[in-house]
Amino acid sequence: MKAVVMAAGDGKRMRPLTETRPKVMLPVAGKPILEHLLIALKSAGIDETVIIVRHKKDRIVEYFEKKESELGLKIIFVEQGSETGTASAILAAEKEISDSFVAIAGDIITDSENISKVVKEHKGTITLGVKKVKNPHEYGIVEITDGKVSLFQEKPKNPKTELANLSIYCMESSVFDEIKKLKKTEREEYEIVDLFIGAKAVEVEGYWQDVGYPWHLLDANKHLLSKMEAKSGDIENSTIDGKVIMEKGAKIINSYIEGDVYIGENSVVGPNAYIRGPSAIGKNCHVGGATTVKESILFDGINAKHLSYIGDSVVGENVNFGSGTQLANFRFDSKVINVLTQRGWVNSGRRKLGAIIGDDVKFGVLSAVMPGKLIGPGSWVHSGVVVNKNVPPKSDVYVRQELVLGKLE
Repeated sequence: MKAVVMAAGDGKRMRPLTETRPKVMLPVAGKPILEHLLIALKSAGIDETVIIVRHKKDRIVEYFEKKESELGLKIIFVEQGSETGTASAILAAEKEISDSFVAIAGDIITDSENISKVVKEHKGTITLGVKKVKNPHEYGIVEITDGKVSLFQEKPKNPKTELANLSIYCMESSVFDEIKKLKKTEREEYEIVDLFIGAKAVEVEGYWQDVGYPWHLLDANKHLLSKMEAKSGDIENSTIDGKVIMEKGAKIINSYIEGDVYIGENSVVGPNAYIRGPSAIGKNCHVGGATTVKESILFDGINAKHLSYIGDSVVGENVNFGSGTQLANFRFDSKVINVLTQRGWVNSGRRKLGAIIGDDVKFGVLSAVMPGKLIGPGSWVHSGVVVNKNVPPKSDVYVRQELVLGKLE
């Protein structure tokens, strides 16, 4: 069976991380989201995938052309045209599909068992996977009558059920004819959800995470690290209280590791670092000099060598932390942290959330970032700055200080 993976979106809700990469290429537990998904598809019995691309497509194609044999999948890339929406993405694969197939969003983390169950119980033109969720107002919600979808609501304020659409489908090739009859939604998109009424729904129990906002990466990272096998490496005079997964060339020197921690190729932790999992550190990073990393994801090329604190944060590539940089992750009033996104204020659902930092950001000494703030790629945060609002890309952030020199009597 083939799978059609929808990976063409630009990930506006994931900015600033997606300013410089496709959403599906965001790393979690040492691999891009899309790679984790392809591994799950392979485990579910899929041997050929059609990946629908558009936004920054070259990053996806270049990476997975090299991974094809390792993953044991035949991969075909198809570019989505100018039309948007899930139905348009699926329709783009029409020439590659002649039989039943799996259609799946490229920005989810899921157990392979969920995919297998939807395929096994497929009946009719479309079968969709659903699962009970804690915050149904954040998802597309379905109501089921006699095993079939009788109502669909997109992020309703007052959801009638707790069953979320997981964007995991099994379909017949005849669905393409149905898609061609669809009309645009109010958002000027062609959506596959318009074909849900009367479709079979299969409730699953396995892990599933829709990566809609940057902090969802932290949740997915925790789950994936918990499933990975320990892999030790070059460890010198250090305390390991938990599980470490070390890639080739990684080193831990005179440091303390607690919980599940991933350390990428050629990265150095220490001397005198404290890494508290679940945390993932990318390739070619250096974290040391009394720096603490707590439940965070660091992309490749991070330098945090001197007295920094990185808590509950997601940090893009090639970020440099000046001595004493602090990423605050907790409000004085202990309330849940809200984040100002391009779509307005969003409740993160987390009482601890640090910063979301784009690529190539530089922090001066003794700078700080308040909880839940977004810093755009290419920005410079100068010494002594306290960032208490979002920072657009390529910003030069500094404070004006009047230095008063008095005379001692």
